[in-house]
Amino acid sequence: MDFWNAEQKPSINSLLGTFMTAPLTRQDIKTFLKEDIGSGDITAAIIPETAQAKAEVITREDMVMCGQAWFNSVLEELDAEVTINWLVIEGAAVKKDTLLCSVIGSARALLTGERTALNLLQLLSSTATLAKDYADAVVGTGCKVLDTRKTIPGLRNAQKYAVVCGGCYNHRIGLYDGVLIKENHIIAAGSITQAVQAARKLTKVTVEVEVETMTEFKEALEARPDRIMLDNFSIEKLRAAVALNAGVIDLEASGNISLENIRDYAETGVNYISIGALTKNVKAIDLSMRIKVAS
Repeated sequence: MDFWNAEQKPSINSLLGTFMTAPLTRQDIKTFLKEDIGSGDITAAIIPETAQAKAEVITREDMVMCGQAWFNSVLEELDAEVTINWLVIEGAAVKKDTLLCSVIGSARALLTGERTALNLLQLLSSTATLAKDYADAVVGTGCKVLDTRKTIPGLRNAQKYAVVCGGCYNHRIGLYDGVLIKENHIIAAGSITQAVQAARKLTKVTVEVEVETMTEFKEALEARPDRIMLDNFSIEKLRAAVALNAGVIDLEASGNISLENIRDYAETGVNYISIGALTKNVKAIDLSMRIKVAS
């Protein structure tokens, strides 16, 4: 799958299948649990080993549902027989106080896995919820909102997936699936033109150049990358760049763009806007998991 190509937004199901089968994803679940459990959950040990329980997960605020597979994986790692019944679908917008799912399984497993499972669910739901706010803000402009590599270490695949759940699009996943030539690359290569030429000789993947001035933009237009990122351009300069470009090369705006002003930037005519806040400025959704029945 070409994650870089934001023109071909993958479905939630296809993304989930790719990200959840990526190398080390299952090992990541073990790592997340090990961080919390360490040498053993000594509090859960007070519960009889054979005890079973039913629990319910409720959201305390409006959200976009995201992260069910990660939540499931945590509990399944602790109890292969656990039963999880989701009452809302992945990617759905839900209201506060909605019952999200019920869980039946080993009481010890539910108590031990609760925090890790909820941590993942509330983070990914938060990412998806914020992404929906940004996607809604540009509806009708033709502009697509992209994420960045400013993700929580170890959770990039998960957060990239959450961005799509919320209605935005993925920029490159890492340093391996797209060329993004920035200021330091340009200095080291000698010029924008030389950097683009070197990239074209090296690889067939998408080549993007970041520029900070109109002079650099004009040079980038001549160098013909696949995309030009206009960093910290004012609204007026963006309009001028769009007019000068005349639709030849895809343009991406970035820098000092917020939920409050993103529509103004989108209406300049740029093709994309990249927002680091989608994955780095998240505030976890308030979720609650309560044991309802124990036996």
